[in-house]
This record gives sequence, C-alpha cells and structure tokens, in this order.
Amino acid sequence: MAQVDEIAPDVFRLSAYNPQANFQFNSFLVRDDEPLLYHTNLRGFFDEIREAAASVLDPSTIRWIGFSHFEADECATLNDWLALAPQAQAVCSFVGARTSVGDFAIRPPRVLGEDERIETGSHRYRVIETKHVPHGWDASLLFDETTRTLFCSDLFGHNGDVEPLYEGDIIARTDAYNSAQKEGPMSHSVPFTRETGPILDRLAGLGPETLACMHGSSYAGAGAEALRAFGDMLERLYGGN
Repeated sequence: MAQVDEIAPDVFRLSAYNPQANFQFNSFLVRDDEPLLYHTNLRGFFDEIREAAASVLDPSTIRWIGFSHFEADECATLNDWLALAPQAQAVCSFVGARTSVGDFAIRPPRVLGEDERIETGSHRYRVIETKHVPHGWDASLLFDETTRTLFCSDLFGHNGDVEPLYEGDIIARTDAYNSAQKEGPMSHSVPFTRETGPILDRLAGLGPETLACMHGSSYAGAGAEALRAFGDMLERLYGGN
C-alpha cells in the first residue's frame, strides 16, 4: 500500500515509490463532507493508491477529483475513480475541459472559472489557470484556501524516497535535481517563458503555507518565497535557452 501521511489538517499525502526511477508519485486526499482527490496517479499504482485512500475514508464517497494537466501520472485512472465513486466529478480549468477532460472523462467535469470557488464542507478551493506551468496549455493548479495548501503538481519536483513533509531548503533539492537533468532527456520539464515569472508571482501572492508536490517531499514553510525562488532557478537554468 502507498504510504499515507497527513501534511496539513485533513490533507493526506498518498505516496507510491518507483525504485527503478527513484521517484515518488504522490496523490492527495482531503477529508471533508465532500472529499477531494488530487492526482489520480498512474495505472500501475491504482490499487495501492485506492487502498491508501481507504485507510482515510470510503473511496466511494469521493466527490471531487482534480489534477493539473493531461498526463498519465496526473489523470490516467480518472475514469476508474469516477466509476468507483458514483457522485465524483472532475474539477478543472476551462482549457483543461475543452482540450481533454470533457472528452476523456465518463462524466462531464465541473469547470471553475476565474475567482470561482467550490466549498466541500470545511474546505474552499479555487482553480488557478497556469498555462505552461508546469506543462501544457491546459495546466492549472488547485489552491485550498482553508489550509492554504497549494497543490502544485510537478513544481519543486525532486527524486528519492524522501520524507512526506520537509521544512528545509526545498529549492536546494529542486535545484540539484533540475541541474542534474539539464542536458538529459527529462530536461526543460518546466518551460521558461516571459509568462513563467508572473504566473509564479501570482501563485506566491496566494500566500501558501504548504506546497503539496507530486514528486518528492511536500513543503511546509514560506511558500511565497519558495515559489519566487523557483522562478529564479528556472531563469538561471533555462532563461538563456
């Protein structure tokens, strides 16, 4: 079963580790009146992520399913979860719905426009459109305004079978991983354009206190500073390319 850890009040990190890749693939489950799952994860991890979720709540009661962009580790098993949870609905941005989710999902998604929120009981969320951050035109991120948790997908990604929540220098970890990958096949995983900095500044303006990361440890601390430092790192690594 995937490892289960509470990283913020009622926010659980469900982490599956692939030793061949030396990489964690994390889903996040928020316990509430209307539970939310963020990242459905890879097909190969479906059973263990489902079992991990079941240690927190009945998976059939999941109401909302979110993810950043259309990619296997983000949403490969979306329809499996929708079948498992009959009241569940994907939640995404307009572009995400128009380019992929509206056609792929077995039920229509809930599209959240600019400044629109959903409330699930104790938690309130908003979708932030972040085109090409971390990847793709359809990219968006989800912000839990209640716990100030930013579900930040591949931002701050780093390898290793690391601890669930980290309060140290998350940029150093991210920088080491990205620097090692700079010339390799996984380089430029987060494209750097003239829009990248403003998007990261907008995310920093949310004042996140927890960064729920898809790959590697989540981060507790000065999220705004970390997001701006992440932008500086990308500019240093890729700004001239």
